[in-house]
Amino acid sequence: MKLFFVALALLAFSRPSCSQSIDQKIKDQGITLFTPGKPMANYVKAVRTGNLLFLAGHVSTRADGSGITGKLGKDLTVEQGYEAAKVATISLLSTLKAELGNLDRVKRVVKVTGFVNSTPDFGDQPKVINGCSDLLVAVFGEKGKHARSAVGMGALPSNYAVEIELVVEVD
Repeated sequence: MKLFFVALALLAFSRPSCSQSIDQKIKDQGITLFTPGKPMANYVKAVRTGNLLFLAGHVSTRADGSGITGKLGKDLTVEQGYEAAKVATISLLSTLKAELGNLDRVKRVVKVTGFVNSTPDFGDQPKVINGCSDLLVAVFGEKGKHARSAVGMGALPSNYAVEIELVVEVD
């Protein structure tokens, strides 16, 4: 009988995992991560304390250096802002992968703070930052659901449309 349970345990542990890797989920979304550049000032892009990793604000800039700039409510639509939030999130994921080596080490996305460059009368900041939240859930599934703030700013560095900070729990 003991041999039966040992064999059953070995079978369970030797089965290939049915779950898809985070890297594969990212590829399935049509996303290519990139090697992040160095910070432009006296700070680091990520700080780990215990099992929490805090990522500095990342703006809506692409790997090639082009970015989505402008003010929501004046220059950009909500849909363009949503795309800007996705671009900033791809940058965050790139930094996260560079820090961890493997995105499967993310246990949970804890907190997203989204800053939207917007006019005083623009009130759809949450719809804009949904670009980040939707992508994180698409990539991490239930582990990607997070607490969040989405706030309007009178200006962001270099007139970028969006800046996002991220806190994740890692193993």
